[in-house]
Order: sequence, then structure tokens, then C-alpha cells
Amino acid sequence: MSHYKHLSREERSILGHYRLRRLSLREIARRMNRNVSTISRELERNRYTNGRYVAHHAQSYYQGRLKRSRKGTNFSSKQWRHVITLLELQFSPEQISGRLKLEKALSISHETIYKYIWADKKHGGKLYKQLRGSSKQRRKRYSSKDSRGRLAGKKMIDVRPPEIEKRLDLGHWEIDTVHGSGKKAIVTLVERATGYVMIGQLDSKKVVDLNARTSKLIRRKPQHFKTITADNGVEFHGYKKLEKRHDLDFYFAFPYHSWERGTNENTNGLIRQYLPKGCSMENLTQRQCHFIEHRLNNRPRKRYNYMTPKEMLAQLDSVALSA
Repeated sequence: MSHYKHLSREERSILGHYRLRRLSLREIARRMNRNVSTISRELERNRYTNGRYVAHHAQSYYQGRLKRSRKGTNFSSKQWRHVITLLELQFSPEQISGRLKLEKALSISHETIYKYIWADKKHGGKLYKQLRGSSKQRRKRYSSKDSRGRLAGKKMIDVRPPEIEKRLDLGHWEIDTVHGSGKKAIVTLVERATGYVMIGQLDSKKVVDLNARTSKLIRRKPQHFKTITADNGVEFHGYKKLEKRHDLDFYFAFPYHSWERGTNENTNGLIRQYLPKGCSMENLTQRQCHFIEHRLNNRPRKRYNYMTPKEMLAQLDSVALSA
């Protein structure tokens, strides 16, 4: 298959002459040994303001577009391969730009990366599929009374130590469950100061399964757990066993106050890139959960000056040890 080739200045002059003679597009294409779609495209793109095709104006329009398209493309194929590698890790263009500047590897704006992605899509490429899209979410219905989380003795978030809100101290986590279309689900734990996430596969949404998997996650970094804040789901009604087993404090956000657990809500949104809303988790394995958390923990974040959650955890851990 031959590749599309733009018309030359001489060909535009010939085309202009044939248009004055009112030849059909197919006849012009035959005489110029060009595809009829090439002729049609040229007439559509480069016609003059009065609707007519004038050769010297058409050449001027073509050169102007060519000049504009070359702006910001002074990057080597090796540099673009680096960018594409990060895109395939689901870094956003803004994260790629910020991270490469932080590493002093490349100075490239996120706008330039977006332009590259859309140009790639226009030519049949699939890079755009690496971007995180936001699907339309169903809104919570507030007309019915919420019957979840009615459990005596819970410590609500308003009695949680106020310094936790500042996100300066390591060891304060938010917990939530993410559900699919079947019985199985996942539990997520996100550290507030660093954004570090741990994900566990659940065979069911029962308290016993939630506690068992949460304990396994906590045991991976027991020294980093001081408090956990949850929503009012009944799956967290066994929280006292977790408190006693791991010597930590559990707090609960108020109903419909999702912003009180904003770190976890945001992280769950990132997880939905890998586990879309409504998908089945029946065949999801813990190994796959580890893969997702590895991707998220090694993805640079703007609010951390493009450091990754893993790097932030190591940094705060080092500060705590030295203190």
C-alpha cells in the first residue's frame, strides 16, 4: 500500500488549471495520476476564502500548516520512546512532564504530549487508550434513609487527633472496599501522608473475610500503622478485633461525608482504571492486586512534586527513624 504524499507546488498549479476548465475530480485524478480522495482532500483543505481553489493561496496555506505542525516536535525518537513507556505505565501527560523534569531527564510540557497522543490517534494509533478516562458515575440518592453502619461505640472522625488532618505524620490510613458485579471485591488501604496504597482481594464482603485480608495487609508494614479511618459499611463492624490485634485506633467518617476520606476516594478512582465500575472480580487474584498497587505506588503525583508514593513513604520513614 502506498503512503499518502502531499501535492507539490507544480501539481497545485496543474490542479488550479484543471479546475478552471471544470474537469471532474475523477478526470483530474486520472490525468495527474493521483487518487481521487487526494484531490478531494486538497480542494477541501486549501480552498481560498471565496470558496475557489487558487494555486498560490493553496501552497501558502499548506506551508503555514506545515510550519505550525513542526512546533514543539524537536524531540528525538528515543525521547518519545521514553514518554511512550511512561504512558504505557498509565502515567498522565502531566505526571510524565513533571516527573521527567524532576529527574532532569527531559523538559517537555504536558500539552506537547497530548498533541502527540491526538496526532497518533488521528493516524490510527492506540496511545490515547492509555489515558485515564472518567466514566459517568451514578449519583447517590439521598431520599432514602441510610441504615448502614449503626454500631454502638464507634469513634467518629471528629474525635480523631487533629494533627492527622495535616498529613505530616506517617501511619494514618484510610480503608474502603471496591465492589464489582459479583460477590467478590477488594479492600484498599491508603496512607494519608504519602498516598501509598495496599490492595487485598476479598472472596466476599463479610466481616470475617475483610478482617483476615486487612490483617495480612497490615502485617506487611506493621510499623507504619497507627490509625485507620473507614466509612460506615457493615463490612467494618469487626473493627475492634483489628484494633486489638494490631494495636491501632479505628475512626469512622460521618455518613455521606466522602470528603472526610478524600485520599481513599481519589485512589479508588485510580483503581477503576484497572477494575472498571460494574466489572466482575470473580477471577481476580491477589497477584493482580499486587500489580495494580505496584503501578499506583510507582506513579508520580503532582501534589508530591512528582515524587511517587513509594518514594514518599521511604522519605518519611527515613525522617521518622532519624528523629
